[in-house]
Amino acid sequence: MFAKDEIRFEFEGREIRCPAGVSIAAALAGAGEYGLRTVDSGERRGVFCGMGVCQECNVEVAGHGRVRACMTPASDSMQVHRAVRLASPVTPRQDASQQDTATVLTPEVLIIGGGAAGLTAAALLAEHGMDVVLLDERKVAGGQYYKQPVTGDRLHRSLVDDRQILDGRELVERASTSGATLVGEAEVWGAFAPGEFIAVHDGASVTYRPRHTIIATGAFERGLPLPGWTLPGVMTSGAAQTMLKSYGELPGRRVLVAGNGPLNLQISLELQRAGAEVVAVTELAPPPYRKPGSALAMFRHDPGLSLLGIRIVTSLKSRRIPLLFGHGLESVEETPEGLRAWVGRFDGRRVSRQRSFDVEAVCMGFGFSPSNEILRNLGCRHEFDPARGQLSVVRSPDCETGVPGIYAIGDCCGLGGAPAAREEGIIAAAAIIRSMSGELPPAMADMVQAARKRLRSHRAFQAALWHVFGAPLLQSELANEETTVCRCESVRLGDVLRAINAGDQSIGSIKRRTRLGMGACQGRYCAPIAADILAGDSNKAIGEYSFFAPRVPIKPVRICDIAAAGCPGPD
Repeated sequence: MFAKDEIRFEFEGREIRCPAGVSIAAALAGAGEYGLRTVDSGERRGVFCGMGVCQECNVEVAGHGRVRACMTPASDSMQVHRAVRLASPVTPRQDASQQDTATVLTPEVLIIGGGAAGLTAAALLAEHGMDVVLLDERKVAGGQYYKQPVTGDRLHRSLVDDRQILDGRELVERASTSGATLVGEAEVWGAFAPGEFIAVHDGASVTYRPRHTIIATGAFERGLPLPGWTLPGVMTSGAAQTMLKSYGELPGRRVLVAGNGPLNLQISLELQRAGAEVVAVTELAPPPYRKPGSALAMFRHDPGLSLLGIRIVTSLKSRRIPLLFGHGLESVEETPEGLRAWVGRFDGRRVSRQRSFDVEAVCMGFGFSPSNEILRNLGCRHEFDPARGQLSVVRSPDCETGVPGIYAIGDCCGLGGAPAAREEGIIAAAAIIRSMSGELPPAMADMVQAARKRLRSHRAFQAALWHVFGAPLLQSELANEETTVCRCESVRLGDVLRAINAGDQSIGSIKRRTRLGMGACQGRYCAPIAADILAGDSNKAIGEYSFFAPRVPIKPVRICDIAAAGCPGPD
């Protein structure tokens, strides 16, 4: 007997049952199916990022072609197969665009990204009478910090009092009732100067030419190559959290969480409360008590978040989950029953193999990289942040980039956390209102002044937090020559090193020799690794041009959608 909202679909001939609204990836993880596609070597890959960035979870759906399992809801009677590199022709998608002419919209403000920053800016602008359109990839806005369940009845019982979900719901409702137009499941694939954007929504291409644009695309989790990180069942911590918070599914019944940063502690507790067995949490940084000054600074700038962190650690200990500070993940192996994860002490460069855990899933969290592809395509200037190994966009105090009319807020600019992102949303929205009306109402001017003050405090808290969790920024140190560094094209570390030894001294020449960065994720994971190796070999500082050149399409898109959009540029 099936539940009222239960659906059935087939995966490689096996019947899968799941609630309606659940993504294909979450449904398959709940059924113990982790291998979703096959590469040329015969290796299987599965969900990794869980947010549509890495393209590792591609599957073939009869009648629809290749889709991302993490972004596509399962439907009744769907037939799903593993994607292969050289796939046979598939039936054209039924919703292939039939547009004769491109649709062009000209809102006063376009906001790309529906997380903390974008929603805050959208609500404030619309409440002041402006024509605002917000585009977001997800079906339900909220972003990574304020992850929302796809439907109200998919909220896991362990999360009914989750503060982030409740605060996010309030913010989404405010933006929804403000008068702003929120467009979900919208894939922005084109960004052209001076301010033209093309998105695909509901099978149709739409061109936007706003007067002002706010980029609030957030960040995605860094990939850290180590032996076994491409195995099915190895995923980012954020992917595991998305499965739980958005779809009510666990990534596995027995899980190891490994990496660097406070998010791993939070996710470990959430998974344990939801019924998973978290066998251990490894943290590269030493115990927080080793840095009491920074811990006190955290408490001074945000006592609420500091106390929350203490409660999380206390709860983990009360549940007898081993917290292995100064430890890391060394490698992952496949076993007949699942995965075997090897962990050991971290000496600042290497992890010494000491003990293993047999698990169904390994969740890796090693910080974040800004989703700055749109900003780079628009020509916004960036500077390299060596402390975090990433490009950060250059902005004015009002969050405006060097390209007039283009504002950037939140974690796509360099990481500052959701509270800081909300303050930047207020600041950018007020700057746009001032630019169009000439001045701000006194109440809004006071609001902006208060937001700037809170923003300084949030940034100080983040600085202290990351000093407490400070660990060397690893890129390829845990890999060996046989470790895959480019997941899309299966390029190994040894291939990159041999290319450099053969005389390739730029990331572009390595790309041409090895295919590094030519895959569907467009180098989002391998570019920082290659840039770091090249900088070490040449003893040159990393800069904006150390990475792959930005290009359109920003995300994989169907040829028919590109054709339907017409040629970008002025009428």
